[in-house]
Formats: sequence, C-alpha cells, structure tokens
Amino acid sequence: MTNLDINWENGIYDRTGYLFSFAKSLGTAVKNSPFKEVAEDIIATSGFAFRMWVAEDLCPSATSIWSFDEQKRWVENGGLLCNYLGRYWGQDYIEEERRLQALSLIKKSIDNGIPAVSWDIGVPEWGLITGYDDKAQLVKVLDVSGKKGEMAYNLLGKRELPVLSVLTITGKSQKLQDTILIDTLKLAVYHLSGQEWCDNAQGLQAYPAFIKHFDDNSNPNEWSWNMEYYLGTYGGLKYYAYRYFEKTNLTDLAELYKDIYDLWQKAFDLKKGVCLDISKARTEIAKLLKTAYDKELKAFELMQKMI
Repeated sequence: MTNLDINWENGIYDRTGYLFSFAKSLGTAVKNSPFKEVAEDIIATSGFAFRMWVAEDLCPSATSIWSFDEQKRWVENGGLLCNYLGRYWGQDYIEEERRLQALSLIKKSIDNGIPAVSWDIGVPEWGLITGYDDKAQLVKVLDVSGKKGEMAYNLLGKRELPVLSVLTITGKSQKLQDTILIDTLKLAVYHLSGQEWCDNAQGLQAYPAFIKHFDDNSNPNEWSWNMEYYLGTYGGLKYYAYRYFEKTNLTDLAELYKDIYDLWQKAFDLKKGVCLDISKARTEIAKLLKTAYDKELKAFELMQKMI
C-alpha cells in the first residue's frame, strides 16, 4: 500500500470553506508537489479565479458544469505539465479502458509523491486521490469535506455522478512568466465575457443573475444555504486573482481584485451570520455584490486593453 500524508490543512488558503473544489484540489496537489511555488498562481493562471456560473435555482451542481476536457490545456497555461483522462455520458463502451488508464496515471503520480485530482471520490465534487493498494484493489481518497476514506478501483468514475475525470501533475514547462501572464489575461477575458460552454449565467453576467436573489425578498428561504455556497465558492476564488496580480506587479488589477475579494468576503460573512429572511441583510449583501460587479467590470475592461 502507498499513501501520501495529505489533508486540506496542508493545502491552499480557503477562508470560506467553500472554495471551488476543483481549484482547491488542484492547488493542494501542486502545493504537495515539487512545484509548490506556483500552488497559489495556478488558480489564476488556469483561469479558475475568473470563472462564475449561476443557475436560476442556485443549484450547487452548476459550479461543476464546465468543459472537463479543457483541464489539461488550462492547467498547462500556467506553466505546469499534466496528464488527463475523461469518460463522459454516452461513453460506456470505453468505460473499462479509460478506468484502467486513469488508475495507471493515478498510481504513477502517487509514486512520484503527488496526489491525483479526481471527480466524485466521496461526494460528487472534486477531491484528491492520495494512495492506492493493489492487493485490496482500493484507492485512498480525501474528499472536499475533509473526510478521508477508501474507494474500490472498480468504482472510479462510477459513483453518484458516473463521470470519469482524472488529472495528474507531471512536471513544469519552460513557458516564460511574461507569456503566462498574457495568456492568463486572455483566459480571464474569455471566462468573464461568457465564452465558455454553459447553459447557466456565466462570467460577468453571473452577477445580476445572483444579485436578483438578494433583491427579491420573496425567494424561498430554503435557498439560504445555496446562497452561502455560491458566496463562499466564488468569493474564495477572487482571492487568488488578487494574489496573482499582486505578485506580477499589476498594481491596478491587484487593487481592484483585493477590493472585489473583500466585498465578496463581507457578503459571505454577513450571510453566515443571519437567516436570509431578514430584509436588511439581503439588501446589504446585494449592495456589496453590486459594488464588486462594478469593480470587476473595470478589471475586465483593463484586461481587454492589456491583451
């Protein structure tokens, strides 16, 4: 049996506890690799710090509806090298082949001391595979809730949401930092302008789609947790946009994203403290998000000029 001693405490910063699970898993995998110096950067350089999706009913699963096959290209945008394997709906004919290939990638990554990022290993979100046991035919897993456990080899890609998606970090490229920066700005503009495949409101248009739920006091209170989930998921991502622009000395963008992150964090903290049938709290959260929207529009316009 081979198992890496990894938990979210030795991962990346997640003040809200709801940071988008793919970004959290990716950053933690990189932090526990020979390339840990880019563990923060990769959340921005892969584009995830700039991505937002909002379902009409605030369904949490909307945050996980995106082009899984773009993982390799987007992660490698940030100067890392990786392997990726996926198997999706209507591809049962290659299920066994892809599962065995994915297990091979996972084992090789763990033998190299790096956990593998995988979909639906304990809860239907992203998490880490940290070990394997060929004799018992089990992988060791760390799901996004923090629970460690085991999963049978033959359940990989066949759990609650039966999709296979496994990414492993294999190295670092020779891509220049200046090129990474320009490509990151292009990727940010791509996401913020809503060019990605998704049926839900996305990019900057996710703001009005989300804000309206706080403006409308008639919304069912059972959506209260969903509001908190969205605030924590996307608010947490803004931190990594701020940190990246601070490191790359893009002062104007760093200041804008520092403000955007603070506004989302204040909104999250306010939501955590009250039940959202309180009109005053809804109004204040909507105000904070509208200000963040205005600032991210300015950041978007600035990035457009820079590319």
